[in-house]
Amino acid sequence: MHQGGSLMLLILSIILGVACVGSIKPSSPKTIIRQSEKSSRSEDEFERNIKVLIENIRSLSKEEQGEEASPNLHQRMSGMSAPLERMATDSTSLDTYLTIFSSLFSIDQTTLIDSFIETLPQALICILADRQPCGWQADLTSTVSSALNEQLLSVISSVKAEACMSTSNLRMADPTVAQLNSLQEMLTNVLSSDLSLYLQSDNFLALWNSFMDMAFPPVMSFMSDVMLSALQTPLDFLKLGLQFGIEIPTLDQSEKCQQGDLKQLIMWGINHNVSWSFGQSLLDMILVPETPPCSFPGPECQATSSIQFGRNGPPSVDIPTSVLTCEQQNLNQLNETLCAAILGAKSQESYVLYQMCRALSTLSQTELTKVWRNMCHIIKNGILPLIEPCSDPGTAQSSRIARSTLSLSELLCDYQNWTIDGATDPALVTMCSENDRAAFILAVCNNAEVMQVLVRNPNNAWVWEFCANTSDSYIVNLYCSYNIWTAETIDPSIVTFCWYNDMERFQFFLCDSMAFFMVVFSTEENNWLKPNCSEPPPQIDINTFVAESCKYSEWKNVQAISPEQISICIQNDEVRFINEVCVDHKFITLLVQNSANAWVQKYCTYSIRNPPTSPPLLNIEVWCNYNKWTNMSVDPSVVALCWQYDQIGFHQNVCCNIPLYDKLSIHVDNQWMIRECSNNDTTSMLEQVCIYSDWSQPTVVNMTDLALCADLDTENFTRNVCANATVFQNLLANLDGTWLLEQCSNLTAPGPGGGAGNGGGLVSFRPAEQCQYSNWALVLPDAALLTLCWEYDQANFISFVCADSSMLTHITQEASSLRVGSLCATYTAPQTTTISGSNETTPQPCLTRELAKRLNWTCSTDFSAVCQPGASQVQGLRVLLRCGIKILQPRLENLMTTEVTSMVKQATNLWVVLLLALEESQITSLRMTENIRLSVLDSVVAYMDNETNFDNKRVLLQCFGKVLTSLMQIGRNMPTNFFLIKEYFRIPLSHLRSVLSAADSIIVREILLYYNRNTATLQLTDDYLHTMVSVLFQIHLPKDISLFSDMGILLALATPSDILSMPLQNNINALSIINFSIKNLSLEQQQAFGRWFSQSMSLPNMTAGSLSVIRDTGNLIAYLPFQSFQYFSPAQLLDGLDVLMSNALTPLKQQFIAQSLTGTFRNLTVDEFRRLGNLSCLAHPSQLMAYAGTEAFSVIKDNIRTCAIQGFSVPSNMISSMVLKSSDLQSPSSLTPQRVSELGPFLPLLGSSVLQQLTSAQLMPALSTLASVPFTPAQASVIIDKISANLSLALPGSEHLSMLGSLVSGVKVETLWTLPTDVLLEALPAISLQTPGLTPPQVNTIISKLWGFSSVSQWMDKVSPLLSSTPLLSVIPQVPLLLIRDTAVHTRLWNTQQAKVLFKEAVVSHSSLSLQEFLSLGILATGVSCTDLRRLFQKLASLSPLRDIMTFLREQPVPLHPSLKKCVFEELYRFDFFTELLGDLGSQIALSLPLSTIKKFPPDKMDSLRKIIIQDPYYFLLLPSIKQAVLVDKMVQRLDMYTGLYTEEEFRSLGIMATFVTDEMFLKLDRSFFVDSLEFLQGFCYSPNKRDLVAKMLEEQWTFGPVKNWTSETLNQVDRFLFFLPKNTIQLIPLDLMSLERIERLFLSQQEWEKGEFGSLCQKPSELFEKQQFVLQFFLGFLRIGRVPYTGLIPSCESLHVTQPAAWTIDSLRNMPQAAFRRCLELIGQDPFFSAYELLMLLTKTKEVYGMPSSFNSSVISQLGRIATQLTLEELASLRLSEIQSISAMGAFNTWTSRQLKLLFSVVLNSTRKTPSQLDSSTFVALGHIVCGIDAPIMRNLNPVEFSKAVLWLGRLNLSCSEQQLQALIGLLSHSLAFGPVSSWGSEVFIEIGAIAAGLPDIAMSALVREQIEGITPLAISLIPAGKFAVVFNQAQIRMFTYDQAIAVTEAQRSALSTVQQTALSMVLNPWEDKPIDFRGMSLGVAMHPSPFFYVSSVLIMLLFSLG
Repeated sequence: MHQGGSLMLLILSIILGVACVGSIKPSSPKTIIRQSEKSSRSEDEFERNIKVLIENIRSLSKEEQGEEASPNLHQRMSGMSAPLERMATDSTSLDTYLTIFSSLFSIDQTTLIDSFIETLPQALICILADRQPCGWQADLTSTVSSALNEQLLSVISSVKAEACMSTSNLRMADPTVAQLNSLQEMLTNVLSSDLSLYLQSDNFLALWNSFMDMAFPPVMSFMSDVMLSALQTPLDFLKLGLQFGIEIPTLDQSEKCQQGDLKQLIMWGINHNVSWSFGQSLLDMILVPETPPCSFPGPECQATSSIQFGRNGPPSVDIPTSVLTCEQQNLNQLNETLCAAILGAKSQESYVLYQMCRALSTLSQTELTKVWRNMCHIIKNGILPLIEPCSDPGTAQSSRIARSTLSLSELLCDYQNWTIDGATDPALVTMCSENDRAAFILAVCNNAEVMQVLVRNPNNAWVWEFCANTSDSYIVNLYCSYNIWTAETIDPSIVTFCWYNDMERFQFFLCDSMAFFMVVFSTEENNWLKPNCSEPPPQIDINTFVAESCKYSEWKNVQAISPEQISICIQNDEVRFINEVCVDHKFITLLVQNSANAWVQKYCTYSIRNPPTSPPLLNIEVWCNYNKWTNMSVDPSVVALCWQYDQIGFHQNVCCNIPLYDKLSIHVDNQWMIRECSNNDTTSMLEQVCIYSDWSQPTVVNMTDLALCADLDTENFTRNVCANATVFQNLLANLDGTWLLEQCSNLTAPGPGGGAGNGGGLVSFRPAEQCQYSNWALVLPDAALLTLCWEYDQANFISFVCADSSMLTHITQEASSLRVGSLCATYTAPQTTTISGSNETTPQPCLTRELAKRLNWTCSTDFSAVCQPGASQVQGLRVLLRCGIKILQPRLENLMTTEVTSMVKQATNLWVVLLLALEESQITSLRMTENIRLSVLDSVVAYMDNETNFDNKRVLLQCFGKVLTSLMQIGRNMPTNFFLIKEYFRIPLSHLRSVLSAADSIIVREILLYYNRNTATLQLTDDYLHTMVSVLFQIHLPKDISLFSDMGILLALATPSDILSMPLQNNINALSIINFSIKNLSLEQQQAFGRWFSQSMSLPNMTAGSLSVIRDTGNLIAYLPFQSFQYFSPAQLLDGLDVLMSNALTPLKQQFIAQSLTGTFRNLTVDEFRRLGNLSCLAHPSQLMAYAGTEAFSVIKDNIRTCAIQGFSVPSNMISSMVLKSSDLQSPSSLTPQRVSELGPFLPLLGSSVLQQLTSAQLMPALSTLASVPFTPAQASVIIDKISANLSLALPGSEHLSMLGSLVSGVKVETLWTLPTDVLLEALPAISLQTPGLTPPQVNTIISKLWGFSSVSQWMDKVSPLLSSTPLLSVIPQVPLLLIRDTAVHTRLWNTQQAKVLFKEAVVSHSSLSLQEFLSLGILATGVSCTDLRRLFQKLASLSPLRDIMTFLREQPVPLHPSLKKCVFEELYRFDFFTELLGDLGSQIALSLPLSTIKKFPPDKMDSLRKIIIQDPYYFLLLPSIKQAVLVDKMVQRLDMYTGLYTEEEFRSLGIMATFVTDEMFLKLDRSFFVDSLEFLQGFCYSPNKRDLVAKMLEEQWTFGPVKNWTSETLNQVDRFLFFLPKNTIQLIPLDLMSLERIERLFLSQQEWEKGEFGSLCQKPSELFEKQQFVLQFFLGFLRIGRVPYTGLIPSCESLHVTQPAAWTIDSLRNMPQAAFRRCLELIGQDPFFSAYELLMLLTKTKEVYGMPSSFNSSVISQLGRIATQLTLEELASLRLSEIQSISAMGAFNTWTSRQLKLLFSVVLNSTRKTPSQLDSSTFVALGHIVCGIDAPIMRNLNPVEFSKAVLWLGRLNLSCSEQQLQALIGLLSHSLAFGPVSSWGSEVFIEIGAIAAGLPDIAMSALVREQIEGITPLAISLIPAGKFAVVFNQAQIRMFTYDQAIAVTEAQRSALSTVQQTALSMVLNPWEDKPIDFRGMSLGVAMHPSPFFYVSSVLIMLLFSLG
C-alpha cells in the first residue's frame, strides 16, 4: 500500500478493536464445537425469564412512547427470579434497559452466552427474512432493537449536532469531509498556542524519539493482534454484503458480458488477486483535499461544477452503473460469495461468519432479498444522519435559545430600504447576494425599481450579470422589453445589460426598426453600441466553391466568366484548367477578347510548354478534416500535407483556431507553423479567441489569449473587459491576471459609456472608499477587490492585512485568496543588519517546517506554501501529517505482519467500494473516481503485465473496457501506446472478436491510431487483422461511422461481407476516404464497395441526377454493379469520363461506355477520343467509321493500334476497314518504312506471304517496332531471312542478336551454332525474356554450346534463364564446380532432377543434416531424398523446427516433386502435432494429402485448408476432377454450408472452389448475386453439368427471362455464357442481334478466358468448340433450314484469326481467295479441330495455291501443320527437310502413321545428308515424334551422348514407339558415356528421361527400388504395356506409387492386375469412406452418395488386402 494509507487504516482499526474487544470470545475455536446440553429444568426456567423480560421491555417501550402501560407489568416482573424482582422500573431512560440486561446476565450468564450469542447470527437472519417463528433469541433481539431504536438515534443525532456546531463557521464543499474538521480545528488550536513552543524543545523531542523507539514495536504488535481478532470478522461481513449486492460481470455462453462500473471492477479484482493500492489516493483525499476550483467566492459557485479548467477533458464514456439500493432485487447467489468457500471448508476461521453463512444458505432468493432490504434500511437509518450535511446556521431551526430573534435579512439585508439612491453600501449588496441568495433574487433581481437604484453605482454593475445568470431568461424578459422602451424611460445600464445578454434580438430590433434605433441612440451614453446590420458572409467551403466555380463543361458564355473566377480555378484547380481550358484555343481566343483576361493566353502558353507537376490525388475533405483534429492525434506529415494543398482552409481552420494551433505547434515537427501562421489576418482569429461573452462566468482563461485580445482588439477589450466589472473581476481572479490592472489603467473605454459611467472601470476605483479593511473580518473580499487594493493601496494593505496575522489567516482560508500570503511574505519579513552594514531579510520561523526538522522527518514535502505569512495552519497540519506518514510508513510495514498487511489492504479495498457505492447513491460527494483513477490504472497495468491466464485478462478488457476507458486521460498528455491499447494486440485470435466487439468507440479509435503508427513493429497475423477489420466493420462502424476515417491501411483487409455490413449513411468523409483509397484495393473489395454504394443510390437518383453526378461522386461510382451502372446517360458518362477512365473498369462497363458514347454522339472531339483510349476498340466499327476523313479518325486508328500492341483483340471488320488498306495487301512492297512500323502490330495477321514481299529496306527502319511484335517462328524466320544481310549477328559487341527481340525465334539453329560464345552470353538474358521466345531446338543448341565449356559455372548469371531446360547430362559434369564457384547456386531455379544431383553432392560430406544446414541449401533442398528427409524429421521431432521446414518448402519458387510431397505427408503424419502444421504446408503439400485424412479435419482445420487453396489455387486446378468435387463437398459439409441458400458470402469464401460444389448446392445460388455478379462469375471453371445449370439460371424469369426476349444489353452481360446454352435454345436468340461482330467478340471472350490463369487449367478447348462452331454457322446462315447450301459468306483471314478456322465450314475455307488463304495457311494448319477429311480438302486447296508438294519451300512446310499429315508417302518423300525449322514443324504431331514416320526419318537423313550417328541433340529435339520412325537396330547406332542431351524434350512426348524401340533408346541412355547402367540410376534420371522409361526391360523394371520408382513419370507409367505392367510391378512396388503415378494407370493396365495389385493401387488412389475410388476419370459435378453395395465391397477389399 502506498505511503500513509496503512497508517490511517491502522488507526481506524485500533479504535474499532478497542470498542469491540469486550464482545470477542476469549478463545475462538477454529472448528465448530457443539455446546454442552443443559438440563431441561434450567432451560425452561431461563426461557420463562426471557419471555417475562420481553414483555416488560415491550411495555416499557410503549410507556416511553406515551402509551398506557400494561396494568400487570410489575406482576410479570415479579414472575422472574429474585434478583429480577429488585430491578428499578420506574425510570424509562437508557439506564433502565441496562439494569434489566445486567440483572438477567447475572442470573444466567452461562445460558445467555451459550444459547444467545451462539445462535445470534441465525436469529438475526431469521428476523431480517421476516420468518416466523425464530425462537426466543430472535424475539429478544427484535424486542431490544426496537426498544433501543429511538435511544440510539438520539445519541447519533447528538453526536451529529456537536460535530456540526464545531464546523458551522466553515464553508465545506462536501458534507462528508466536513466531519473531519473538528479534529483539525482542535489540532490547529494546539499548534497555535504556546504548547507548540514546548513541542519544539530539544528535551521533548529527545524524549519523544526515545519513547517511539521503545514503545512503537510492542504497541504495533499488540494492536496487530487486536486488529486481527477484532477487525477481520467485520471485514468479512462487509465483503459478504458487497458480494451479495454488487453483481460482477461475467461472460455468458455466447461470450458476451455486461459492461461493469468501477466498483464492480474493484470487486472483480479482489476476487482475482489484483493488487489494488488505494492508500495513497485515500491519503490525498483526506489530507490534501483539492483546491476549490472557483475563484468567485459565492455559494453558487460551490454548488455547481460548470467551471472550465482546461481545453481538453477526459472522454465521455457511457458506462451503465449498477447503483446499490435497498430495494434492488437482483442479488447474487450464495455460491458467488465467500460463503461458498466457508461452507465447503473443513475447518472454520470464523465461527460467527460460518453460522451466518449457514443461516443464509437456508433462505430462498426471495427471503435473501428481504434480508438485504431490511439490513440495508437498518444501516442506512444509522449512518444517514451522520453523513447528511449540516444545516445552514442562518436558516436551520435550533432547539437552543437564539441570541437574537432577527435573521440575517432583518439585520443587514433590509431590501425595502434599498430604493434610496446611494444609501446601500456595495459591500453589503455583495454580502447579501452570497449569503441570502434566494431572498436577494426575489427582492432585487425581480424588482425593477431596486435594480435601477443599485446599478447606478458603478460598483454594483455586476448585479446585472448576477441576476441574468441566476434567474435564467426571466430577468432578460423583464428588462429587455423593447416594445415599451421610450427615450424618456430608457436607462443606459439596461441598454448595456440587454446588449450583452440579448444581443441577437436587440440587434434585430435596431436594424429592423428605425424608430427603435432613434430611441436607443437618443441617449448619448449609448453611442458606444455598434450594431452590424449587414448580412454576415457565409462560411465558404473552398472545395465546394472551386467545384461549383470550375465546371469547365458549362463555360459556354465567355461574357459570364469573370477574371476572379478564372484566378480561383487556376489557383485551386490548375491541372484541370490547363488540360481542359488552355488546350481549347478557340475558347481562349474568345476569352481574351475581354482585356481583363489578356493575361490568360500568356499563362496558358507558358503552362502548356511547362506543365506543372501534378499533385497527388488528394482528397482534402478526407485528410484535412480540421473539425476532428481537436479531439484526435494528427500526424505531422498530414499537417504539412494540408498546408501544402489547402492553404486557404489551413489558414482559416488552424492558424486562426488558437486551441488547435496551440495543440499542433507543440510537436517539434510542426514548428514551421509558427512562421507560416505569424502573418495571419487577425480578424477571424480574434473572433474565435476573444469571446468576451464567455468571460462573464467564473472560468480559467488562457492569459496568452487574453493578452492577444488586449493588444490586437483594444477597443473591444476596453469596452468588454476593463469597463465591465463582472468580467474584469472574473479575469482578475486568475493567478496570473494581475497585469490587467496596469493594462486597463492605460485604456479608456470609447464614448461616454466608458469609465466610471459604464460598469466601474479603473478610473472610478477609489481605494479609500472600497478598501474597507475593517469590514473584511465580517465579509471576505473577493479576489478582484484584493488585487485592486494590493495594487492601488499597498501601504494600507500591508499595514492592515499582512501585519495582522489573524486577518491574514482569516482571508487565506479561501482558495482564491491563498496568494495573498505569498504577496505579504515579501513585505513582512524582518530585516537585520549584518556586520558589513547591509540589510538582509531573515526568514520567518515556520512551526510546521521546524517540527518536521526537529523530528528528523526528511521527507520531500514542500513546506513553502504553508510557511507563508498568514498561511492556513490547517494546511500546515495536513502537510506535517503527510510528511510523518511518509517517514513512519517503512517502519510500519516492517512491523506489520503479513496477515495484518493483507487485512489492511482488504479493508482499504472494501472501504473504497463502499464509498463508491455511497457516492453513486448521491449520499457522499468525495469524487472517488477522480481520486483513485490513477491507482486503479496502475494496479491494472501491473496485473496485465504479470497475469498469464488470458481468461482473466479477457474479462478485464471485455467486461470492464468502458470503465478503463473512462479512467484513461486520452489526450496529448497521455502516451498513445497506453497499456490498455497494447493489450488488445495480444488477444488470442479465438477471443479477439468477442473482446473487440465490447470495446468502446474511444478505445477502438485509439486502437486504430496505434496500429497505423506502429504497423511495422506489430507482428500480427493475417487472420488477426481480418478478424479485427471484420469486427470494426460489422460492429463499430454502424455505431460510429466517424471511425472509418481512422481505418488507414486496415481498409485493404476488409472482406466483401465486411464492406456490405457498413451502414448506408451518406457520410461525406467516409465516401471521400473510399474514393481516395479504392484504387489501391483488390478487385473484389472494389466491387463490394460498389455494391454497398449502389444500395444507397436509387434508379431515379441516377437517371435524374445532375450532369456531373459521376464527377461529384468520384472514383467509387466506377465500381457500381453493372445493373446500376447501365442507367447512366451518355451525357453523364461523357462528363465523368476522366473519373471513369482513371479507375479499373470491367470489360462490360468499358464496352457500355464506348458504345453509349459513340452511339449517341456523332461529334466527339479529338480530345474526347484521346480520353477514351483503348475503349475505342470496344465501339461498333460502323460508328467509328462515321469519323472517317476527320481529325479524330487518326486518333481512333492510334487507339486501335495501341490495343493491338497491348494484346487486346478487336473484331475483324475493325481491322480491315480502319487499319488495313486494300493497297497494303495488294502491293506490300510499296509500303513505306513508316507504314510498315504502323502496321507492325497487325503484321502477324497478314501472314508469311505478305512478309515475304517486304524488302530489307522496308524492314530495317521498323526493326525496333517489329522486335516487340509476337510473330510466329515461321513468320520471324521470313523477316530474319530478309534482314540477315544487314545484320552481323556474329560480330561481338554489336548487340544485333539482342536487338531482334521476339524475332529471335526466326534465327536458324544452324546460324546459332556458328555464333561465338561471347555473343550468345551477351544476348541470352534479353532474348530469353521474349514471347513467344526460343524454340526447343534453339534452346538446346544454345545450351549445348555454352555448357560444353568448363567455365560455364562462372556464367551462371547469363545462362540461368534457360536453366530448367538444361539437360541433366550437361549439368552432372559441372556439379562440383557449380557448388564451389557459383555463389548463388542455392537460389538458382533448378529443376527437380538437377536439384537432386546438386543436393547429393552438397551433402556428401554430411552424415547428418542439421536444421540450419538444410535451410541453407535453398532450392537445392527440393532435391532431398525421402530417406534423408525422414532422418532429419526424426532428429528434430518437434513442432517449431518442422514448422520452419514446412514454411521453407512452401516458399520455394519451384514445384515440389510428387514423391517429396508424399514423403513429407507420410513422415509428418506420424507426429501427434500433425494437424497443427496444416497451415504451414502450403497448397502443394496440403492438396497431396489423402482424402481419408482430409475428411477427418475439424471445422477449423478445414477452414485453414480452404484458405490455403484460395491463396494458391493453381494446384487445386491440377487435381483430377472427381477429387476436386469430393474435396469441395467434404469442405462445405464441414463448414456448414451445405443447406439453405448458397449465398454470395459463401460463394466468395470458397474462391476458385465455388463452382465445384454439388449440383444441388449450386442450384441454390442466390439469384440476385448471380445477376449482379455475372461478369465476375464468368471467371470461374464450370463442368458440363454446371454449364447446363448456368444455362437454366440464365433463362429464369427472375434473372434474364426467355432467350427470345433478350436484348443487346442482355447479350453483352451474358457474354461467353451464351456458349453454355443448349443448341435449341441458342436458335431462339433474335437473329438481328447476332451479327458477325458480336459472334467474333464472343469468340474473343472465350479465347481470352481459355488463355487465362484458370481457363488454361480447368477447361479443355475442345469442350465448347462444337457449341462455338454451331453459333457461328447457324447465325451466319450456313445451317438455315429450307435453304440451299449457303456459299455467299467467305471468311477473311482477319476473321479466322478472331474466331477459329475449324468453326467455319470447309466449303467457305475452300472458297477463300488464294491471297487470303496464303496469309492464313499457318493459322489453318495449327487448328486441332479439323477432321481428316477436312484436312484432306485443305491440302487440296494448298496444292492449288502452292503447287505440288515437291515445290514446297521450307517456309511453306513450316506452315502446313496438321495438313501435312494428309500427304501421301510419295508426296512426303518429295519434301526437302534440310532445315531444323521444317523438321521441327513435321515432328510436332503425333498423328503420323508408322510408315509416314519411317519415311520422314529417311527424308531427314537424305535432306541433311547425315548418317544416324551424326545426328546431334538439336536434331533429335526437332525430330520429336519422328524419332519413332527410326528402326530399333538403327537406334543402337545413334550417338548416346547427343541423344541423352535431347531426352529432356523427347521424354515429355507421348511417343508412339514400339517396345523394342523404347528398349533400344534405354540402351542409349544406359551407355557408359550417358547415365550408366540402369541399376545405378537415381530418381533424377527417371525424371529426366520421362516416357522413355517405359522401355525398361522386364527384369530391370521389376528390380526397381522405391527411389527409382518415385522418379518414373506418370506418362511413362501410362505407356507401359498392360501385360508387362502386371508382371513387373508387385503389390509392394505399386504401394510405392505416388498419387500422380497411380492416376496415370490406364484401364487396360488396371484390368490386367491381380486383385491384390488392384487393392494396392486403390490404397494409393485414396480410400473415400473406406471405399477405393478411381480418381482418374474427368467427370465433374456429380453428387457422391454411397450405396449399400459400397459398404460391402469396402469390407471385402480390406480383407483381401490384409490377406495379401
